[in-house]
Amino acid sequence: MKKFYSLVAGLLLTVSVFAQAPQKMSYQAVIRDSSNALLTSTPVGMQISILQGSSTGIPVYVETQTPSTNANGLVSLEIGTGTIVTGTFSAINLAAGPYFIKTETDPTGGTAYTIAGTNELMSVPYALFSANARVGGFTHYLGEAFNGGIIYYLYKGSDGLEHGLIVALTESTAAWQTTGTLVNANRTEDGAYNTTLMTGSPAATYIAGLGAGWYLPSIDELNKLWDNRYDAQKGLRAGGNTLLSNTAYYWSSTEYIATAAYKFTFLFGSAGNLYVKTDTATVRGVRAF
Repeated sequence: MKKFYSLVAGLLLTVSVFAQAPQKMSYQAVIRDSSNALLTSTPVGMQISILQGSSTGIPVYVETQTPSTNANGLVSLEIGTGTIVTGTFSAINLAAGPYFIKTETDPTGGTAYTIAGTNELMSVPYALFSANARVGGFTHYLGEAFNGGIIYYLYKGSDGLEHGLIVALTESTAAWQTTGTLVNANRTEDGAYNTTLMTGSPAATYIAGLGAGWYLPSIDELNKLWDNRYDAQKGLRAGGNTLLSNTAYYWSSTEYIATAAYKFTFLFGSAGNLYVKTDTATVRGVRAF
């Protein structure tokens, strides 16, 4: 009997620029089999296409890669570093969007792609936008002290305005939850939404103490902090404040199941979802503008 596999679409899709090497974007996804079991420690074949205009638009760039899932079924890769099928990644004009990322996956490691998913690139990473589109108008910069913290991510939104994420100057340690209770804080891209659901959470209580507007970052927002950590760290160091840890496991606000949530480790630069909520981990607030 044929066995079907599925990719958890958008579960850990992160599109963010590495501060040291801007011509690539990070991508993560979880792959499960037909029984909803994680496909762990397995090589997979992937084809990644960047489509212009719509989810069925013209591919302006296509590449293939053969990454392996980790013990949590998570596959991580950097778009822009694979084997090119067509197009040039650095030539993509990100000002001429919208753009969509289409992924096709062969869970057996080959090129018989049986899994497909498409996600819109909702915002343009700052360094890619400025390098490729060469559009000015940014009044802020990565590492800038602003609004009570340090700017670690900048982008031009669909409204044409400048937006960004700010990391708090200090951090603490706390449990995600004192009991394993599902609260449906399952958004990977929206930590503000998740945090509002974490009533009674020690981690959320610490964040609330920072003041209005701060929240526990989602797993995607932590990934962006990892990607641009050098700029954020530079700003934190200049301000004489607590630096980002290079070894800490940071709690995200993204829930996995009733008893577990996602953490992002700055030791390995990766996300995991099998972390017990009652465990203590590092907590750091972020805010958006």
